Amino acid sequence: MLVDIHCHILPGVDDGAQTLEASLEMARVAVSEGITHILCTPHHNNGVYLNPKKEVIVKVADLQDELDKAEIPLTLFEGQEVRLSPDLLRRISQNEILFTDLEDTYILIEFPSMEVPMYAHRALFELCTNGYTPIIVHPERNAQLMKNPNLMIPFIEMGCLAQVTCGSYIGQFGKEIQKVAKIMIEHNLVHMLASDAHNTKGRNFHTQAAYDKLEKEFGIEKCESYQQTVKDVVNGDKTIKPPPSEYKKKFSFFG
Repeated sequence: MLVDIHCHILPGVDDGAQTLEASLEMARVAVSEGITHILCTPHHNNGVYLNPKKEVIVKVADLQDELDKAEIPLTLFEGQEVRLSPDLLRRISQNEILFTDLEDTYILIEFPSMEVPMYAHRALFELCTNGYTPIIVHPERNAQLMKNPNLMIPFIEMGCLAQVTCGSYIGQFGKEIQKVAKIMIEHNLVHMLASDAHNTKGRNFHTQAAYDKLEKEFGIEKCESYQQTVKDVVNGDKTIKPPPSEYKKKFSFFG
C-alpha cells in the first residue's frame, strides 16, 4: 500500500488535471509508480480556486467511477489543500473543510508562496489546541522558509507535521529548492513525501525516484517512517515524529 496524500488529479477544478482524459492519464502513471491510494486535494480558498467540501466529495466519487470503468486499480479519497486563513476554525465549524482522514484530525495547510503570514503561529496553534493536526505542505518551496528553514521549528514543536514534495527533493524545481528539501528532511522539519502532481509532464509524480533517493541518502528506516506517517494521517491514527533540530548554515572561507 503506497498512499499519495497530495495530488491535483480531479479534472477541471484547479490548476491540475483539466480534463477527464488527463485525470485518467495521471492515474495510470500513479499506478506505474506503485501508488495504490490517492488523496484528491484540489486548492481550496487560495484566492483563485474554491472547492467546497460537498462538491469535492461528489467529484471524487465520479472520478472513482471512471477509474473503475477503465479498470485502473487506484483508490481515491476526498481532501483539500487548504490555504491558511485567520478564520480557519470557523470554516471547520461550518463544515467547509475536508481532512485527510474520516476522524477529522489531519488537515493539509498551504502557506502563501512568498511568505509565512504574521498570523500563522496563532492560527496553527489554535488548530493544534482544538485537537487538529495541521500538515504544512511543501514548506521547501516557500520563499521565507527557504531563506531560514529553522522558522519551521516552532510549528513542529506546537504539533504540526509537514510534507515535502517528491519533485522538490529530486531537483524538479531547481537546485536551491532541492537543497532546502534535503535540509528539512535531515533536520526533521518534514515528515512525509507526497507528489503534489498536477499533470504527467512538468508536474508529474516522481514518487519512486524520491523514495529511492530518500533510502539512498537517509536509509530504509526513514523511508518506512515516511510511508507509515502517510498511512497514519489517512487512517486518523497517532503519528510518531522525531524531534526537529536546528539547521546551522555552513560558511566557506577562501584565502
